[in-house]
Amino acid sequence: MNKEAILYEKLPDDKVRCTACARYCEIKKDQIGLCGVRGNKDGKLELFVYGKVIAGHVDPIEKKPVTHYYPGSKIFSIATTGCNWLCKYCQNSDISQRRKVEGVDMTPDEVVTTTIKYGAQGIAYTYNQPSIFIEFARDCGIAARKKGLMNIFVSNGYDTPETVKMMGEFLDAITVDFKGSAEPEFTRKFIAVPDPKPIFDTLLEIRDKTKIHVEITDLIVPKVGDNLEYARKLSKFIYDEFGPEMPIHFLRFHPDYKMMDYEPTPVKTLEKHYQVAKEEGLKYVYLGNVPGHPWEHTYCSECNKIVVKRFGFDIQGWNMDKDNKCKFCGNQIPIIGPLHKNYKQNRFQFVS
Repeated sequence: MNKEAILYEKLPDDKVRCTACARYCEIKKDQIGLCGVRGNKDGKLELFVYGKVIAGHVDPIEKKPVTHYYPGSKIFSIATTGCNWLCKYCQNSDISQRRKVEGVDMTPDEVVTTTIKYGAQGIAYTYNQPSIFIEFARDCGIAARKKGLMNIFVSNGYDTPETVKMMGEFLDAITVDFKGSAEPEFTRKFIAVPDPKPIFDTLLEIRDKTKIHVEITDLIVPKVGDNLEYARKLSKFIYDEFGPEMPIHFLRFHPDYKMMDYEPTPVKTLEKHYQVAKEEGLKYVYLGNVPGHPWEHTYCSECNKIVVKRFGFDIQGWNMDKDNKCKFCGNQIPIIGPLHKNYKQNRFQFVS
């Protein structure tokens, strides 16, 4: 189901320049970009994985992790093969680092039909970097919106203004996942990305040119990607550019792929990152991949009582009114949308 890409420029001598990610690969005829799925065929850039879904699962929206956008929703998560990053720790390496065009053939309408069949409220483009197959994601997303479904990117943010412009046509929410707090030495050695600046630029472009809901994640890798100075710089950037209510999730690393000899991130390390973000003024800071930790709940920024109680990806308590105001003090909590109707209030045994 090859299809000519949209995000590219033609160059002399039948070369093309891909504009789907910040690598801006210049690709000669019959060659393929670093991502493995966008290549030059007869002087045109082809998306080789258009309609090739390598993975599809139904997840809670909190698994993305998205905690401030229509909580309790079910999301149909899909991916293609390939990626524009070469993360040595990737837990989805069998998908993202696979340089083969494989998957189940699905049209955008079939993706939407499957989403509805599973009772999901939206589609997440995830497991690999979705901007490398953005033309397919866009077609799915536009079809999804016609059926009242939401669209979410789980992204590394290594994008371009052209990509963000296309996101604005169909995307409702995005998690931008920093790795090692965007310390340049870490991104170079463990991701093969020379400079993390395009990630920051993408966030500003999303802020200025779209209405997409944004949440930040930051994978903390012990010893090599846990520098608190860079966590502070990241937190300050978020506070200065997006304000104190932007959610940030510090995620626990687990050994995988080429980093099996590393230990999981100590919880104390994550807690130090949490404290740094709070010191910089961020009000909604979370720890991820640590089920049962008290900092996976949402706390009211005024009275500090729990307004959303969680265990892992499961919502166990809800203490907000119909307008998402704290029931204890009336403070407006910056969560978009109501708790999904699948979650019944009488299920909760709420403990504040």
